[in-house]
Amino acid sequence: MDTVPDILKVSILGRESIHCGFHLIPYIARTVLTTLPASVYVLVTDTNVAQFYLSAFEKAFSAEINKLSSAKPRFLSRIILPGETTKSREGKADIEDFLLLERCTRDTVILALGGGVIGDLVGFVAATFMRGVRFVQIPTTLLAMVDSSVGGKTAIDTPAGKNLIGAFWQPEYIFIDAAFLETLPEREFSNGMAEVVKTAAIWDETEFNSLENNAQLIYNAIRTPSTGSAGRHISTRSTSQSLLLSVIRGSIYVKSHIVTIDERETGLRNLVNFGHTIGHAIEAVLTPHMLHGECVSIGMMFEAEVARGMGVLKQVAVGRLVRCLRAYGLPVSLADQRVSRCPGARDLSVDRLLDIMRVDKKNSGPQKKVVILSRIGATYEQKATAVDDVVIAKVLSEAVTVKVDLSATSVGTQHVKMATPGSKSISNRALVLAALAQGTCRLKNLLHSDDTQVMMAALQELQGASFTWEDGGETLVVTGGAGALQVPKAGQEIYLGNAGTAARFLTTVCTLVSPSAAANAGTTTVITGNARMKQRPIGPLVDALRANGSEITYNESEGCLPLSIAPKGLQGGVIRLAASVSSQYVSSILLCAPYAREAVTLELVGGAVISQPYIDMTIAMMRTFGVIVTRDPGTDVYRIPQGTYVNPAQYAIESDASSATYPLAIAAITGTTCTLENIGSGSLQGDARFAVDVLARMGCDVVQTANETTVTGPKRGELKAIGEVDMEPMTDAFLTACALAAVAQGGEGNTTRIVGIANQRVKECNRIKAMIDQLAKFGVQTKELDDGLEVYGRPFNTLTRGASIHCYDDHRVAMAFSVLSTIVPDTIIEEKRCVEKTWPNWWDDLENKIGIKVGGIELPHAESSTAATSGTPSPAASASVILVGMRGSGKTHIGTLASAALSRPFIDADHFFEAKHNIGVREFVHANGWPAFRAAEAENLKQIIQEAGTGHVISMGGGIVETPEARDILKNYGKTGPVVHVLRDIEEIVSYLGDENARPAYGEPITEVFKRREPWFIECANYDFINHITSDGGEATNAEISRFFKHITGQPNLAGNVAAGKRSYFLSLTYPDVVPALRYMPDLTTGVDAVELRVDLLRAPDTLGSIPSQAYVSAQVASLRRATSLPIIFTVRTIGQGGAFPDNSEKDAFELLGLALRLGVEYVDVEISASEKLITELAARKGFSQIIASWHDWSGKMKWNEDVVRSKYTLASRLGDIVKIVGKADTLQDNFALHDFVARANLQRGAKPIIAINMGVEGQMSRILNATLSPVTHPLLPSKAAPGQLSFAQIQKALNLLGQLPARRHFLFGNPIAHSMSPTLHNSGFEVLGLPHTYELLETANVGEEIKATLAAPDFGGASVTIPFKLDVIPLLDKLSPAAEAIGAVNTIIPAIEGGNRILRGDNTDWLGIRESIRSRAPSIGAPTAALVIGAGGTARAAIFALQSLGAQRIYLFNRTASKAQVLVEAFPDAPVKLIETLDVWPVEGPAPTVIVSTVPASATTTDSTNPGAVLLPLALFDATVNGVVVDMAYKPAETPLLTLAKSAAPNWARVMGVEVLLEQGYAQFETWTGQRCPKHVVSKTVLEKYFAAA
Repeated sequence: MDTVPDILKVSILGRESIHCGFHLIPYIARTVLTTLPASVYVLVTDTNVAQFYLSAFEKAFSAEINKLSSAKPRFLSRIILPGETTKSREGKADIEDFLLLERCTRDTVILALGGGVIGDLVGFVAATFMRGVRFVQIPTTLLAMVDSSVGGKTAIDTPAGKNLIGAFWQPEYIFIDAAFLETLPEREFSNGMAEVVKTAAIWDETEFNSLENNAQLIYNAIRTPSTGSAGRHISTRSTSQSLLLSVIRGSIYVKSHIVTIDERETGLRNLVNFGHTIGHAIEAVLTPHMLHGECVSIGMMFEAEVARGMGVLKQVAVGRLVRCLRAYGLPVSLADQRVSRCPGARDLSVDRLLDIMRVDKKNSGPQKKVVILSRIGATYEQKATAVDDVVIAKVLSEAVTVKVDLSATSVGTQHVKMATPGSKSISNRALVLAALAQGTCRLKNLLHSDDTQVMMAALQELQGASFTWEDGGETLVVTGGAGALQVPKAGQEIYLGNAGTAARFLTTVCTLVSPSAAANAGTTTVITGNARMKQRPIGPLVDALRANGSEITYNESEGCLPLSIAPKGLQGGVIRLAASVSSQYVSSILLCAPYAREAVTLELVGGAVISQPYIDMTIAMMRTFGVIVTRDPGTDVYRIPQGTYVNPAQYAIESDASSATYPLAIAAITGTTCTLENIGSGSLQGDARFAVDVLARMGCDVVQTANETTVTGPKRGELKAIGEVDMEPMTDAFLTACALAAVAQGGEGNTTRIVGIANQRVKECNRIKAMIDQLAKFGVQTKELDDGLEVYGRPFNTLTRGASIHCYDDHRVAMAFSVLSTIVPDTIIEEKRCVEKTWPNWWDDLENKIGIKVGGIELPHAESSTAATSGTPSPAASASVILVGMRGSGKTHIGTLASAALSRPFIDADHFFEAKHNIGVREFVHANGWPAFRAAEAENLKQIIQEAGTGHVISMGGGIVETPEARDILKNYGKTGPVVHVLRDIEEIVSYLGDENARPAYGEPITEVFKRREPWFIECANYDFINHITSDGGEATNAEISRFFKHITGQPNLAGNVAAGKRSYFLSLTYPDVVPALRYMPDLTTGVDAVELRVDLLRAPDTLGSIPSQAYVSAQVASLRRATSLPIIFTVRTIGQGGAFPDNSEKDAFELLGLALRLGVEYVDVEISASEKLITELAARKGFSQIIASWHDWSGKMKWNEDVVRSKYTLASRLGDIVKIVGKADTLQDNFALHDFVARANLQRGAKPIIAINMGVEGQMSRILNATLSPVTHPLLPSKAAPGQLSFAQIQKALNLLGQLPARRHFLFGNPIAHSMSPTLHNSGFEVLGLPHTYELLETANVGEEIKATLAAPDFGGASVTIPFKLDVIPLLDKLSPAAEAIGAVNTIIPAIEGGNRILRGDNTDWLGIRESIRSRAPSIGAPTAALVIGAGGTARAAIFALQSLGAQRIYLFNRTASKAQVLVEAFPDAPVKLIETLDVWPVEGPAPTVIVSTVPASATTTDSTNPGAVLLPLALFDATVNGVVVDMAYKPAETPLLTLAKSAAPNWARVMGVEVLLEQGYAQFETWTGQRCPKHVVSKTVLEKYFAAA
């Protein structure tokens, strides 16, 4: 017989009903049976838990029941599906029906074995079954143990939100068996630790301290499974087990105490919701991909920041909370990759989150209830605090704007007194010194930031020191390890983010690890960082250490992280180091030198040493810790003795001098006063000289003592330009100086020349280039120098307002421009969180201490019709596109068109090379050889990525893949940005290169070069673009270039109708070769939103086998792209799922699916019957494509109301963006069951779009009613893809008969309109699509009762409006689109439903017709450098609006009556419109136009100089050397004087007739009214035939 286990009991509501221990299953059975007598015991669990523990429970209960002498009760079990979807009305009813079926009565005891879902659901069943029965909580997850099982809250979810229906129902017992956690996935354990950390944070600082310092020990308890029943008794319990149980009990105790006081959550119990107000909103968007605790972890950080912004919580507490959560593997921001990989990540807008919070039970109105921390272990109030939405919005926003009113007499507080955070440089050095020293040191004023958190975490992973906190976190207690370091466990990397100081210091620290220390760990220490950190140089330091005997390997790019460092110890002796790039290399070796095997002589070589004050700082600090460094007089030779650092009892860290420059500069630029404590002339830091050396020269009054600095600025606008200033001793401060120089006046040309800062090109970004580019947004001119830049100041009130500043994830850039924004209103700082590197609470201090208001700004993002991807990283949409491929593949041509389509600058690497080296590529190779060129080319690639890593299109040379270093750079970049392999038929390349002589000859056959490089291109690129050279003029290729490159940069060509309330369709192609069918594609795809390429049905001619080659499939996709612009659904259907692909060729199938992603296919159909591992791996690299997760049941046995369908839906929803489930109908009732299933699925919060159909003739109703991407066939196809498929037109007619698509009447309002082509246009479209609608003319004398009655008719579907009613109709409308408001006229009326009410919305599609006419005819123009509009009427307004939307840099406006044109200029104040007086000479500052739009009647123009009554069109109107577009809006004649002149004077220009613009705007109207794309090929043919027949 088992002895009684050692139990820790916790009391709740006056009863010791919570029992904690290890291996408690026998104890649970015995306790329940002896203390809760019943006729039936029902254990409810899910399939996941049942496989581990159900049999043990059955065995234990059976054994105990057999011991009973009285009547034997029954023991039943019910296994349900896991997951949140089961926690529903249906899930509750399922359990209740089971209980009733088993004749359970009121004495039944229900046991809930599982996580929070089981506990909540079963508890609610117990609360209502037979009006309440007893139940027992047996939580199996840490989250359920410490949170949901305690307190008696039970509930189910509804479509309106989580836990909205439930009851308070206390369990009889809660059994906490910590042994269950040994089978819990580590992520789930971390999920529960979020609640543990939360509880300690609000209640118990001592417990929080324990959590901070014991993460690894706590994890050991679950990572090392107990053998037998070890831990059941205290005598067999390990230290880790005891600690874990103590942590769990402590967390439960706090919640139990709170629940006992406030069971019904009237006040105090709100405290356990810390992190939940915001966390629940995040969870609602990201579930099920992010776990509850992960979302609460992020919520805690946001809510802590709210408290900090209110001035209630200090940054030290925020920093501690971050470190503690990270120690348990929890995310702390929405930037975490685990968040960005979620399908709903793009829906995490501020407004969306606030909307979700509004329906939270705890919130109401424009305020939210938030638990506000006052310190670790205590809250601001003993309840949640009401916080205004605007405060929460500011915290949630990714960008900020500094709110200033220049009309006020002053900006901010007149005299600010404050201290800046601790120095980053000194903090990092102090952490290393104290960790390497012996003894204990108390660090005061430590910087609490990303950088120091990274350093502390790394030192802990190396087991080099232990850390605890005192004084509420104000003091860090470091117990040093005296230089003893351990290699981290195998497979564990030390991640440093973008912390350059930590990376450089730790590189040498990691060499100190001795061989013996690595015995039970990994073989090497690996340090790595984020994408930018992997570009920052560390080569000189590694070279020096390698030369000294250290074994260091570059894991990716040469000269950059990540590094693998062998545990050999540091040899010492003479070390020679190049120190002209970074002084941190010097400090790194200095700090570690005392622990070398020999005394170190450090010789600095290779040019002038950079940032000497920082080296001096390191030496001074080493002296404080007991090691004296000497420097040979007059040399750069340092001698460091062997020794061990000794920790001083206390070390006070100076305030950060670089950070101090920002508040001082704000005083300077705003004319106020700022006094900073703890920073003065006695500082160790070079940047402390900024006030005296820069601000004083600029006209500020500066008073500086040894420990304090005060600056008073001159009157606003009176800062002086100071000529040249050498900032080499304070390089980080140069950005602040640039911000001031932008508004500094006086001297020669208002110039401030900053030199001595060349090293700033290799910091977090190229800071010199960053300042130049971002200052340009204010209209400030600059000039780059070899070691700095010149800034040409302007009066502050002339600077451009509203600039949006990109910060390159660089804290110094963000804070420098925040200085300038204090006198330039509406400036936006895009990446506000990058300041967390050195001053996390900068924006709070700017408002609370400096007195300048700060607001949150949400930035626009690349749109997607549905969420991103299941488990997929969303590559940065702003990342530059890099093109690689053979010379002659068309990279430059394609790159130029891509840059135009994306409105991005284009960089040709060859031109970059020639500009940098002042020599042509051919000449360089001849002079220096290929190896030298390849080395220089790789360096250029690295530089281009550093300087233009975002927002560009970059074309590399064909041989960039020839060297391993360059390939590593490309592969590393490809992890976060697109690298595109441009492919062209090799024979075409050979033919082309035979005539090309700009580059040096290969010296070997081109085909051999291609064979060698092809695998490297595949290795380095993550996308393929197939460049087919066609004879059709290239229009299809141009359209595909635009589509492809927009797709890979976050603007995918997804089906717009895949949205709630709309219907969408795809055509299933069943050809073995699509090429013969391409000419029919316009007819085949009429009405559909996408085309499905059934790859499993493809068969190359004259080939055997059922698996098409990747080359053949690529060619098929490329061919299809030339024939249609519709999205492609890429499907490889297996035989088992109703297709033709072999079931046993899963690897081949996924290789083809991976190919689809490389080709930029929009949708990839993936069968969920495949390996989940393969699906997840595919999803992890799919970028902006979407996954259709599909399941087909061909057996006919699947029933839509069974658990198996729900489980398939849950799996598909987790893996895909769109769910597809296909069954088979035997009866009409099967379609009703399907409809009910879809209705329930769509009610779930965050429900994915679902394709649900039944096959067979009996299932055709399901195809008619399916709303999302219904597969359709066409009479021209050789066969249907599946039995029962219908055509698009058949479905529309059926919908009409079923009342789902009622007939609508459309009209044209105007006078005269008898000859209008609009009825022909729209009625042709309705007929082709099978739509039941009509389009009629309604010609009236005015906008009177007849039009009013038509608008009010229930069957009114929409109207076109032409002259003279475009203004008169506006009073009858409820709403105008932004376009209609800007243009001042309406040509389209759309009935719509808003808020349940029918409204009429006015729009203007004229501008869309103009824009599309330009864009489709000349895609390479992109954003026109200059455009011309002739005329000043209503159509001219539409033309200006269209050109503005295209991003035209200049818009010339010509009209014979200048006063009318001036009215137009004033109507578009934000457009770059310039009046011109003649058409034959362009303004001196602007180029000739590449787009011309005439909006006057054809009769008002002439090419005859003898016709004085018309506008003379001169030959000089057209620049015949460029490709342009001319649009004549005149409807008749077809050949106007303008188009005739263009034909003769500029044959390269595309010419657009007025009727063609009418068609384009009509297409837009058609789609707006019907939701379907207009069948352009039929409609245009019909309209033009009629037009020319009438001409």
